[in-house]
Amino acid sequence: MRANPFAILVSSTDEGPFATHLPVFVRATGDQLVIRAHVAKANPHWRYLEQQPQCLTIFHGPHSYISPSLYATSEVVPTWNYGAVHVYGNARVFSAPESLLEVLHELMGTFEPAYAEQWAELSQAYRERMLSHIVGFEITATKIEAKFKLSQNRTREEYDNIIAALDQSDDTAVSGVARLMREQGPGKKQRE
Repeated sequence: MRANPFAILVSSTDEGPFATHLPVFVRATGDQLVIRAHVAKANPHWRYLEQQPQCLTIFHGPHSYISPSLYATSEVVPTWNYGAVHVYGNARVFSAPESLLEVLHELMGTFEPAYAEQWAELSQAYRERMLSHIVGFEITATKIEAKFKLSQNRTREEYDNIIAALDQSDDTAVSGVARLMREQGPGKKQRE
């Protein structure tokens, strides 16, 4: 989640599902996982979180198309390998300037620590105006599901062929799948 902090927040509304793509800060304390972020006040998502606090945050990791040409047998179809995490939880919305500043500093610390100094040098009026245009939220996780589809059902030879092919890509989403496959291992007992 920390390696892929640009997440998709999904809420239920009377009109159906509503999604927002946004950077988040993830904090784990003991067994407790909390996700913190903010949305523009113009984005209705914060109102949906107030009305229905239960929500889903999706973290999408590396992913890649897997060609059947990498398999030892010809009676196969293409597939897609990926890693993702689904965090279900309950949200709390806030707009107090002190709480918003805390979230902003967490996000700055994650994405660009040097910006904290530039932010501090901005005029007080400008910072207050910017804070008035956002609404913060935090989601306390109630359930976490890690999802990995990494060719676990393939032979060791095919598994190694896939890793070798993906490793050659300049696309980090693709080569990241090779890294995940090495980290996770084949999973199920492989056919020889």
